[in-house]
Amino acid sequence: MAALLPAEWIKNWEKGGKSEFVQLCRALSENKNHDVGFRDIQQALYELAYHVVRGNLKHDQASNVLGDVIEFREDMPSILADVFCILDIETSCLEEKNKRDHFTQLVLACLYLVSDTVLKERLDPETLESLGLIKQSQQFNQKSVKIKTKLFYKQQKFNLLREENEGYAKLIAELGQDLSGNITSDLILENIKSLIGCFNLDPNRVLDIILEVYECRPEYDDFFVPLIESYMYMCEPQTLCHILGFKFKFYQDPSGETPSSLYRVAAVLLQHNLIDLEDLYVHLLPGDNAIIEEHKREIVEAKQIVRKLTMVVLSSEKTEEKEKEKEKEEEKTEKPPDNQKLGLLEALLKIGDWHHAQSIMDQMPPFYSTSHKPIAIALCQLVHVTIEPLYRRVGVPKGAKGSPISSLPNKRAPKQAESFEELRKEVFNMLCYLGPHLSHDPILFAKVVRLGKAFMKEFQSDGSKQEDKEKMETLFSCLLSITDQVLLPSLSLMDCNACMSEELWGMFKTFPYQYRYRLYGQWKNETYNSHPLLVKVKAQTIDRAKYIMKRLTKENVKPSGRQIGKLSHSNPTILFDYILSQIQKYDNLITPVVDSLKYLTSLNYDVLAYCIIEALANPEKERMKHDDTTISSWLQSLASFCGAVFRKYPIELAGLLQYVANQLKAGKSFDLLILKEVVQKMAGIEITEEMTMEQLEAMTGGEQLKAEGGYFGQIRNTKKSSQRLKDALLDHDLALPLCLLMAQQRNGVVFQEGGEKHLKLVGKLYDQCHDTLVQFGGFLASNLSTEDYIKRVPSIDVLCNEFHTPHDAAFFLSRPMYAHHISSKYDELKKAEKGNKQQHKVHKYITSCELVMAPVHEAVISLHLPKVWDDISPQFYATFWSLTMYDLAVPHSSYDREVNKLKVQMKAIDDNQEMPPNKKKKEKERCTALQDKLLEEEKKQLEHVQRVLQRLKLEKDNWLLAKSTKNETITKFLQLCIFPRCIFSAIDAVYCAHFVELVHQQKTPNFSTLLCYDRVFSDIIYTVASCTENEASRYGRFLCCMLETVTRWHSDRVIYEKECGNYPGFLTILRATGFDGGNKADQLDYENFRHVVHKWHYKLTKASVHCLETGEYTHIRNILIVLTKILPWYPKVLNLGQALERRVHKICQEEKEKRPDLYALAMGYSGQLKSRKPFMIPENEFHHKDPPARNAVPATVQNGPGGAGMPTSVTINTVRLEEGTTEETADKLKEKSQGVVKVINKTVNATPKVTTSNGSSASNSKIIKEKDDKEKSGKEKDKEKKDKTPAATPEMKALGKDGKDKPKEERANKEEKAREIKEKTPKSDKEKEKVKKEEKASKEEKSKTVVTIIESKSTAEKEREKEPSRERDLAKEMKSKENAKGGEKVPVAGSLKSPVPRSETSESEREQKRRKVDTHSSPSHSSTVKDNLNELKESSAKHYINHTTPTLSKSKEREVEKKDLDKSRERSREREKKDEKDRKDRKRDHSNSDREVPQDSTKRRKEENGTTGSSKHSKSESPSDSPRLNEKEKEKNKSKSSGKEKGDSIKAEKMEKSSSGSKKESRHDKEKTEKKEKRDSTGGKEEKKHHKSSDKHR
Repeated sequence: MAALLPAEWIKNWEKGGKSEFVQLCRALSENKNHDVGFRDIQQALYELAYHVVRGNLKHDQASNVLGDVIEFREDMPSILADVFCILDIETSCLEEKNKRDHFTQLVLACLYLVSDTVLKERLDPETLESLGLIKQSQQFNQKSVKIKTKLFYKQQKFNLLREENEGYAKLIAELGQDLSGNITSDLILENIKSLIGCFNLDPNRVLDIILEVYECRPEYDDFFVPLIESYMYMCEPQTLCHILGFKFKFYQDPSGETPSSLYRVAAVLLQHNLIDLEDLYVHLLPGDNAIIEEHKREIVEAKQIVRKLTMVVLSSEKTEEKEKEKEKEEEKTEKPPDNQKLGLLEALLKIGDWHHAQSIMDQMPPFYSTSHKPIAIALCQLVHVTIEPLYRRVGVPKGAKGSPISSLPNKRAPKQAESFEELRKEVFNMLCYLGPHLSHDPILFAKVVRLGKAFMKEFQSDGSKQEDKEKMETLFSCLLSITDQVLLPSLSLMDCNACMSEELWGMFKTFPYQYRYRLYGQWKNETYNSHPLLVKVKAQTIDRAKYIMKRLTKENVKPSGRQIGKLSHSNPTILFDYILSQIQKYDNLITPVVDSLKYLTSLNYDVLAYCIIEALANPEKERMKHDDTTISSWLQSLASFCGAVFRKYPIELAGLLQYVANQLKAGKSFDLLILKEVVQKMAGIEITEEMTMEQLEAMTGGEQLKAEGGYFGQIRNTKKSSQRLKDALLDHDLALPLCLLMAQQRNGVVFQEGGEKHLKLVGKLYDQCHDTLVQFGGFLASNLSTEDYIKRVPSIDVLCNEFHTPHDAAFFLSRPMYAHHISSKYDELKKAEKGNKQQHKVHKYITSCELVMAPVHEAVISLHLPKVWDDISPQFYATFWSLTMYDLAVPHSSYDREVNKLKVQMKAIDDNQEMPPNKKKKEKERCTALQDKLLEEEKKQLEHVQRVLQRLKLEKDNWLLAKSTKNETITKFLQLCIFPRCIFSAIDAVYCAHFVELVHQQKTPNFSTLLCYDRVFSDIIYTVASCTENEASRYGRFLCCMLETVTRWHSDRVIYEKECGNYPGFLTILRATGFDGGNKADQLDYENFRHVVHKWHYKLTKASVHCLETGEYTHIRNILIVLTKILPWYPKVLNLGQALERRVHKICQEEKEKRPDLYALAMGYSGQLKSRKPFMIPENEFHHKDPPARNAVPATVQNGPGGAGMPTSVTINTVRLEEGTTEETADKLKEKSQGVVKVINKTVNATPKVTTSNGSSASNSKIIKEKDDKEKSGKEKDKEKKDKTPAATPEMKALGKDGKDKPKEERANKEEKAREIKEKTPKSDKEKEKVKKEEKASKEEKSKTVVTIIESKSTAEKEREKEPSRERDLAKEMKSKENAKGGEKVPVAGSLKSPVPRSETSESEREQKRRKVDTHSSPSHSSTVKDNLNELKESSAKHYINHTTPTLSKSKEREVEKKDLDKSRERSREREKKDEKDRKDRKRDHSNSDREVPQDSTKRRKEENGTTGSSKHSKSESPSDSPRLNEKEKEKNKSKSSGKEKGDSIKAEKMEKSSSGSKKESRHDKEKTEKKEKRDSTGGKEEKKHHKSSDKHR
């Protein structure tokens, strides 16, 4: 054979030989002829290798080229191995050792090309050893020999039992034959025995084959089971169990899967007790421990999933990671390892062996087994079969066919249930094992629920025996447990199945709400933690809920609502809990959420109600905001949501109402907010203090008018919702309990709840409680039928005495009952007699009233002490409390307004071109019908009001008995009737004002209208201060209506004469009871009435200013509310308005930063007050002022507003006033506490025609005269003073005019200077004594002239003295009394001063006070109104005295004073004569006033005397008298120049100073002397003016 490898290639290997060789090999391997190619390649490789062995080529070169060539054929390594094998044999024979070495080197170099195993097959063991592929060739040889021997020569042992295969073939043929004929197991058993004997078969193997065949032919249970049973008699008992165990073990490889046929065979054998479960159980995998571990792991995983879902994921990467993790988890769950225990359990359930199945389930964690779907489905199937007969009998709904389920062929299966008792015994247990996994079979779920429904129907129908009842009770509690443990958790796992939810509601609605809510509570708070699956579901639901809620807006309500609906079908508790938590944070979600709930099922609505109550009752949430003054916003949001959702959707209310009742019972009134909202939204009954007068007026009409004009929102479509609310209240008997609890809780808020709470919050809660009571009572009155109402509300005495209901609330609840009663009685009487005359009708009405009200008159007697009924009759009391505005007046204007609105609407409908004709027609018909209804209602009300007024006319004579005094009567009337009712509701406030007017118009005996109004207006401070915010608003309305009446009478003499002129209410002399006939002079004339009205306005101002100056939150807030309400009628007088305006302005400045709510109120009022300014009038237009006064008080108006431009004297003035007002307040409080509201009338009775403590009688004008005279005398004295001491006038003028410029340092230095000067001037004591003597003398003179008159007066004064409340009004009375008796002259201070001469210490205190106040901005003008004159006199006189002491000697001083006194006496006498004449002229008008004239003059003389009393007396005007006078003086000021004021005040104050024993005669001397010269010239001018003006006045 020619060489394939030429020698040149080898020589030039690197240059070309290598590539030539590679090409050769490629060409050979591509040769089509396979065998030729194979041999040629073999040869080529051999030659190459041989060259290496010979040493012509290096082994690494060869190995490299072989590496390139090896890829050309797949079998190249094998060819190469063959070549190595040949060379191995060849080289081993050669003697040249180097060739052998070359060979081994080549093989080693090519080891990477040929595998070890191939070389081990082909090469010699020694070569292998030299190559290092085996350790020792000898061992290798031995091993190969052994293997070959085992493979080729060893024989298998076989059939040691001598069995013959034919026997098994026959056995299988025997068992596999057709068994349908009459072949029995016994027959076959005999054959098997024969085969075993004949063919020597192993009995255990035979048993195994029988089981195998049974596995393959499962339908022949009846054949195989007896066969195996019989066969087992020949074996040991454990054999069968072991054989089965070995079979199960065979499949226990990780990849093995146990066939279901084996499970079935084992299950059947277990069911027939052929094996014991305990014996077989140990053969099954996995072990119980492994199962428990797996269960725990599932729980942990579930919790991790929850944690991941609740985590905040920031980046998109994390979400991707999350998805990957989810996928991994899904993969895990998809491939569970084969669990033989569960397989066996499933087989047991399928054949109906419940007993053994239960045993296996008990060995595992709860719900572990049923969490595997096949088992759950098998168990469901078993339940289906078991309940079939009972379900067919009672559960199938009408009209449904249903597909019947055949029973199991197995006789050992559980017995089918025929009755509810059997259902309990058999099925309920199975269901408990199923737990939440009933969700796999919605049909079974529905069947169970329907059976529950059928049971509840039976349970609720009465008439069964006691034993049956007990059984039923047990069954009912079992049903509740099943619902809790199975039905609700299963619903959570179902995929939004609305039908199931509705089906479940069919059963739930038969449970009382207490049971339902308990179930929801368990479901929400416990069920979700019981199972890993439910834990996941909960987390997913919250996640989804968050997703929806983030995107919910008004615009996408519909799609979001559908998503919410879908989510709520399965997991409503979790969803609503989250939604409610969002609503509590963001109240703007309420509307969209309410709208989006329209896709809920009935069950979901019920769950929502529960969730709301649970959220409300959350103990961890604070019900107050952090400032403790307002209710938390979360509670407000929830309440608002409640109202909206309960109105819009048919949700049961009982639970919520009971919750509110329970909270009230526990003394917590916060939750009334909920009731308030629910009633407002469902019944359309609003409670608002901001009603306009038009709305209020409409509210006094009939139901139709109320609906049309009485509310802010148009009440539409509340019929259904209010009916639902009514039904809930009646069905659960909550109507009256809620009313009573609210009525009792009003006081509870203050006395029990209010201890720790902020006053503002207590007020809010009180208002909320009261408003809700009014609203709720209104709802009951308008929605309950007469029978329902009467049946539920007990009589008034029971309400008050047994239930401790406050009287106002008790009457409020009873009022509709009386109205119902009277109208029904009236209708009866009308039917009985057909008399149609108006008189007949009225007579019948009055009869029916008497019938109904007589028992009420009896009942009310027990409500108050017997003493009360001495003044007012029970009939009057009951009448007042039982009537309403509907009974007193017809709101014609309201009816007209609504009718006109409808006419405008109809016109608009006609003009509307776009509206289709049929709609036009409908709308017009609606408007016409409404119009007719309104007109009909108006007519009906008119007739009713006329009947009521007739009735009142007949009753009125027995109303007021006034056995004590008329004053006492008015007190009782105000105390027991007006005040409690006027703050009850806005309509009641209007009613009270109307009722007072009505009692006046009816000319009721013993009723003093004047006194009544006087008492209402005179002292409002306490009433205002004790109101809550809303009560203040209602009280304001009441005052507004009262003022409206008074203003009407004040406005026109004609109206006054017509409505008041000849009425007993305006008598000024109050005679003994029963005598009301007074002549014309007893009536208060028009002009005096105007004075009285001015006094009332002044009193209101005084009270308002006092409240505004207290700094108390409640006082300021309430008075601002009241003032805002009475704005239409007050202030009318310009200076009072300005006084108020300044004080309110001050409040605005002070409260801006501190209390923003007060600031807002004050700003609001201030703005409205400014807008009323153009309508205010000067005082002289408001009431005619008698003779023009001579005395000028510097009205602060002249000095510019507020404190800025006030003279120092005025500033000091205001301090005193503040002191005074506090004293007055104390006095008034004392008066209240002692219950002496009687005072007024006693004084009136005792001193006829003398101004009563409230100044309401006719002699006002006279007192004004006296005052004027006093002032005149004061002025004349001043003139003298000025002449003697010219320096004084400019000084005072400087005070008056230039007080603005006075440097503040002066005030600061006052006290030191005063002290220095005191030391220098000891003479003041002597002066004081001298003046006292003169006083005595003058007084004695006067007392002689008027002894008789004074005696009569003193008795009256004694009367007054008895009254403890006189303290604040002491000054005037005391002085006149003491002078009259000629007793010791004690300087008497008014309410602003202490009645003892002031010591130095008191002076210095006063100084300090003054200094303090000087640093404040001065209180407003209105505070100075009261005693401007006196204060100015006092302060300016002090300056005057202090200033002049150094310049005058003692003797001169005395002379000056003597002359002053003499001149003043002369002038006062002249003036008295003039006044006498005036009075005589007036006598013609006032025939009864003779008695007073001397008395008045006495008083005036005393006042003009210049003695202790003179300057002080003007001050000491009792608060009831002085206001009017001061008001007038103030008006007079405007016409006087300031110089005159100074003179007057100097004189008066000097007299006061000398008499009061003050040693402070020299304040500010240095400063004043410096400025004296500058002001001399102006002083002169002022004097001239003064003379002129006084002459004019004379």
